[in-house]
Amino acid sequence: MENESEKDTDQNEEMSDTSESPEPLSLPDASAEKATQGSDTDLEVKDPGKAFAGVTGAELYLEACRLMEVVPVSHFTQNLAKPCINLSHHGLGPRGVKAIAIALVSNATVTRLELEDNCILAEGAICIAEMLRENCSLQELNISNNHLGTEGAEAIASLLLDNASYLYALQLSGNNFGEEAVSCLAEALMGNYQVKKLDLSHNEFSEKGGRLLGQMLASNTALEILDLSWNHLKRKGTAALGTGLRGNGALKILNLSWNSIGNEGAQALGEALKVNSTLVHLDISNNQINNEGAKKLCRGLEVNGKLEVLKMANNPLTVEGATALVLSVRKNPSSMMAEINISNVLVNENFIKLLDFVCQTRPELDVIYGEVEGRISKIPKQHPNPMKLIQKIDKDGNMKIPVTAFRRAMLQQSSIPLDRVQIRELVHKLDRNRTGIVDYSHLKEQKPAQKPVEGEMKEEEKEDM
Repeated sequence: MENESEKDTDQNEEMSDTSESPEPLSLPDASAEKATQGSDTDLEVKDPGKAFAGVTGAELYLEACRLMEVVPVSHFTQNLAKPCINLSHHGLGPRGVKAIAIALVSNATVTRLELEDNCILAEGAICIAEMLRENCSLQELNISNNHLGTEGAEAIASLLLDNASYLYALQLSGNNFGEEAVSCLAEALMGNYQVKKLDLSHNEFSEKGGRLLGQMLASNTALEILDLSWNHLKRKGTAALGTGLRGNGALKILNLSWNSIGNEGAQALGEALKVNSTLVHLDISNNQINNEGAKKLCRGLEVNGKLEVLKMANNPLTVEGATALVLSVRKNPSSMMAEINISNVLVNENFIKLLDFVCQTRPELDVIYGEVEGRISKIPKQHPNPMKLIQKIDKDGNMKIPVTAFRRAMLQQSSIPLDRVQIRELVHKLDRNRTGIVDYSHLKEQKPAQKPVEGEMKEEEKEDM
């Protein structure tokens, strides 16, 4: 009898111990078993309404971390009420990003999320995609350098295909995307009308990828900024991309640097520029384009009336190619060209004379070239402070002037002589973020408050008395 009473006592103590520490949230047994089998990509628990009922914000995130068995990131909980959260390089992994995704499903304040370099893999990408189908505030997402692979690309592509999120800026750089990945992404983007900024740089897209992306550009009506730098599009891939660019009516900025596009690719882009009326910024730096390729590109520049910035640095051009580029602007009365970057090209005095002549009628044009052949560097002349002239140029008095208007006015005035290089340096100092607007409001002189003289102080004291 004594032994049985001792057993009953022990059982009661065990029951009281378990009742003292109830788990507020718990996954069903099926979900727990599923988790142990490594299937952590499923963002939803069996019954999320019951599992996280009444739990929001930081509390929800901490509970999700407990369920995922990961250490919470304090920076995330401290910034949940802010529009931007930067969790790049935090080593989150798939489970860590799943906890974050759970916490953001119903969040209405975070509009920008940085998750670069967290090794979230395809599992993490699937969780993020599922969260974005429910979230109504996130607009900018960076999941670059996360080893997403083809499966991760498919999850993102499915989201884009359904236009199921509010994202307008998406960074997917450096995620080992190959032909299968670009196939599903290009198909999804054909009908996507949400994403305006897309970074697909540092991936493994080849000539086939260029063809698929070209077909996408021919159909897409929303994308305004596309970064394809550091891929392997090469000549045929860029030729196909150029074909799609001809009929595109949305893209404004295109980066194709480091793609080995060669002269054939430059020719395709030149043909596209003959008819394209939206592109304003083209970067084809480091692409093995020589003088022949530059001349083929110029055929498009001679008639294009929209392109403003052309970056061609670190191509094997000589002064012959540089001359052709400047002449293409001179020949085109509708040209809007404001900057040509050929910073590695060694030019000569004849080129400088030609540029000076063209700039008389196109003072907004800024050509960034290398050294001048045969010219010995001299100590620059000391000029008066050009800031005295800016207020005369700024007719509206709002201390903000478009760069092209500023450059034109500075070249045409004679009271403070400045050459193109000095004007370029001045523009860079007053437009550090390359917004296209010279802003000198921070240079406004603040007059110190004048102290009253002794006589005035005594009179004020008398009046107070």
